[in-house]
Amino acid sequence: MASIFTRIIQGEIPCYKVAEDERYFAFLDINPLSKGHTLVVPKQEVDYIFDLDQDTYTGLMLFAQKVALAIGTSVPCLRVGVAVIGLEVPHAHVHLIPLHSGSINFLDPKLKLEKEEFERIAQAIRSNI
Repeated sequence: MASIFTRIIQGEIPCYKVAEDERYFAFLDINPLSKGHTLVVPKQEVDYIFDLDQDTYTGLMLFAQKVALAIGTSVPCLRVGVAVIGLEVPHAHVHLIPLHSGSINFLDPKLKLEKEEFERIAQAIRSNI
């Protein structure tokens, strides 16, 4: 059965897409820790990030860097943090989180944003890639 991320990539589930190329996909987290919180995934469905082949892993990080730089330009923050937890969805993914303090805490309350706010943030990031 396809992961929720594969279903998003295939267009079966809507998302707020930030960037895409032939191998990678980036979209806003719908339960963000901060405005601009983005998930970056390989289109190839592999559960564990360290099971990716070397080229895919390296490409994922380079793609994430490009997206992170665009987030940093688009969303007011101290810097963009990166986290890989790997337990929520069985599809390798990287969290890019605009930071307003010196830490990331996944237990913090998630933001509730309106559709228009998600769309505005996604467009702002896309325009800086």
